[in-house]
Amino acid sequence: MNISHAQLAVDQWIKDHGVRYFNELTNMAQLTEEVGEVARIIARRYGEQSEKPSDKDKDLGEELADVLFVVLCLANQTGINLQEAFDRKLDLKAKRDHQRHQDNKKLK
Repeated sequence: MNISHAQLAVDQWIKDHGVRYFNELTNMAQLTEEVGEVARIIARRYGEQSEKPSDKDKDLGEELADVLFVVLCLANQTGINLQEAFDRKLDLKAKRDHQRHQDNKKLK
């Protein structure tokens, strides 16, 4: 599924199950909450913090999908074609960063 199709799928889910989009500020708060859940898993599973027993069953993929869902909601409700924006950004990063990363001795 590409990003455009994902945006349509989220919009359909909202129509079928969500009644309406939460407002942008609520979705921004939700995005922050979801990113925090991702950060908690990363910090405890891959970082130096110890993982609590209650965290061991948390699914990083599921939490990342929650982040993506809210990002798609925000794109939909603000009229952003995220596929086009992502394609432009990827092109920009390829042009801007290719040589910089190739020359970065820290990455060798």
